[in-house]
Amino acid sequence: MAHAEEFLDPDVAFKFSARALDANTLEARWQIADGYYMYRDKFKFELAGATLGALQLPPGKTKQDEYFGKVETYLKDVRIALPIQRTPGATSVTLKATSQGCADAGLCYTPQTVSATIKLPAALPAATPTAAATPAAAAALDGLRSLAGDDGMPNVLPPDEAFLVAAAMPDTQTVKFDYTLTANTYLYRDKLAFVVKSPADVKVAGVDAPAGEVKDDPTFGRTEVYHRDFAAGVTLSRALAANETLVLEATWQGCNEAVGICYPPIKREFSLAANGAAVATPLAALDAPAEAAGDDTSRIERVLKGGSFWPVIATFFGLGLLLALTPCVFPMIPILSGIIAGQNTKVTKTSGFLLSLAYVLGMAITYAVAGVAAALSGTLISNALQNPWALGIGALIFVGLALSMFGFYELQLPSALQSKFSERANKMKGGSFFGVFAMGALSAVILGPCVAPPLAAALAFIAQTGNTVLGGAALFVLALGMGVPLLLVGVSAGALLPKAGGWMNAVKYSFGVMMLAIAIYLISPVIPAWTGMLLWALLLIASAIYLHALDPLPAHASGWARLWKGLGVVLLIGGLAILLGMLAGSRNLLQPLDVFKGGAGGVAIAAEQKGLAFEKVKDVAELDARLAAAKADGKAVMLDFYADWCVSCKEMETFTFSDPKVQARLQNVVLLKADVTANNEADKALLKRFNLFGPPGLIFWTAAGEQSGYKVIGFQKAEKFLSSIDSALGK
Repeated sequence: MAHAEEFLDPDVAFKFSARALDANTLEARWQIADGYYMYRDKFKFELAGATLGALQLPPGKTKQDEYFGKVETYLKDVRIALPIQRTPGATSVTLKATSQGCADAGLCYTPQTVSATIKLPAALPAATPTAAATPAAAAALDGLRSLAGDDGMPNVLPPDEAFLVAAAMPDTQTVKFDYTLTANTYLYRDKLAFVVKSPADVKVAGVDAPAGEVKDDPTFGRTEVYHRDFAAGVTLSRALAANETLVLEATWQGCNEAVGICYPPIKREFSLAANGAAVATPLAALDAPAEAAGDDTSRIERVLKGGSFWPVIATFFGLGLLLALTPCVFPMIPILSGIIAGQNTKVTKTSGFLLSLAYVLGMAITYAVAGVAAALSGTLISNALQNPWALGIGALIFVGLALSMFGFYELQLPSALQSKFSERANKMKGGSFFGVFAMGALSAVILGPCVAPPLAAALAFIAQTGNTVLGGAALFVLALGMGVPLLLVGVSAGALLPKAGGWMNAVKYSFGVMMLAIAIYLISPVIPAWTGMLLWALLLIASAIYLHALDPLPAHASGWARLWKGLGVVLLIGGLAILLGMLAGSRNLLQPLDVFKGGAGGVAIAAEQKGLAFEKVKDVAELDARLAAAKADGKAVMLDFYADWCVSCKEMETFTFSDPKVQARLQNVVLLKADVTANNEADKALLKRFNLFGPPGLIFWTAAGEQSGYKVIGFQKAEKFLSSIDSALGK
């Protein structure tokens, strides 16, 4: 039984390209992977910008097919000439092609539709027919025209454009070369050669190139050639050190069989960093085919893998600005504002900015260090930092900060250290610049986006390529982008906050309440649901009492006093609702009174809302066995990565998996769950298999057993998740 990962995506199994052979003929080409075939009678074409003429499909190989009976199929490569009657003045056309194919292993793909816009060459002057013109002569003339460019000369690409080559180092002792061939070309297998130019003591220990097709070549006789894209691996005699750069000379040679010419041997040098990184591609890049829409993580992974240094840096700075508007960064604002508000000395624009800058730099450097550590260790540090002990310590820190905001004590360094740091900190409160820097680092560790798409994609990229420079820099600028609003908070606080007074104390107390809320939020994943509800209820009720919710208003109370009392009453009602719901058996924080809806004998009062019924898988072998069984039953599969300490996992269970529409959509889907709470070797192997570094992550397989290219990382609301299911499994 073939597993899902053994089948290629249809755009890889049947690689499509199209071009203009001449002013009145197009060519549609499919490069068919080994072990796959296409049906001759399933090709359909539509054309915009011209009229399509009569098709002449090349003959195929007869096959007794289990789905369609006796049919003709194509293997390896098929090229279909499409005569067109162009519209006057048209310079390009859009071709839409539909085809269908299967894998020898038993999988039959649904019909696939692709499109391409093709630039048309200028029409050649029509030849005047003569009495001597014969069908053979006309055919010969058409053949010459098909090879001609705009000026009638042979349309042959230069060697650097005919064969596109890229190199990368998946590890410190291996170089991978990817060869992309254009139409009508091939490369000789025995002409591939590699020589190490630097370091001097490193040699090529071995070359792993796939077998080619045997060809009776007019130049070199019987030899092996490649007609399709392929990859070759080069093993070095030793692993490179961290500070070494590899200079590798690669040689290849090929021909254009349509024109009948062979290129001279091509030599290029590739400089590759020992830390893995840079894909060295001195040649022009092909236009990549459009990829199926994926979630945020898929898009960001493509940016990282396909971009050069500065575009990646700019992309991550922009992502940081977007993250600044999410709950990932919101808790940092009251922390920083509370620190600035807690200064006893005059807070100027400069001092406020410096405090904010210290906080942002602490956060940014922490992210950069985490990225470099991920590259060196290959594991996600946040997995270790989100265990119950780490979350508990983080919560205690914020409780301590809150108590400081309430005035129970002052957080400051010993007086001896204060005097040393006072001058360097622009005479701010002793040591605060360095303390704020440390607070920014701690906040990044505890309250960072964890496995939110940008950070997850960056960490995945770093661990896979080992590119510590690019990955660390990307995470650094991501944090800088997130920190832009924090810098604005610092500047505005320095300009707007009063020197002292009751208003300032109210601000401090508000920030203290926010910090207590952060502490509860941090430990929510690792405490019982009723305990979390009790803590939220106590916080809301206490805040309401502080806002004088139970005190009568003076006869001539100001508008602000009435506003705060109204807010206090709302908080009091919310706190009491949570408390009553918790005592009645509810475990739903946002709808605590749901337990009082209906229910004979009070059974519904104590019943918890049921979610999806998942079957747990413990390791890769158990997962493969379950996938094989699902494929045999013709059922789609969804695999959910979960952990007890994962906040977003709990959100998915509470708000998404409990939705009736989601449950109905997944009714006939096999639901598997990988609980990676322990983070043991089996858990790590499951995560590594799907290039994940932490939950939540959802992977999908279709009913045919194919792994979908669409995956979900992070929390999604029910409506968006339904759309994701449709993208992964089809409607």
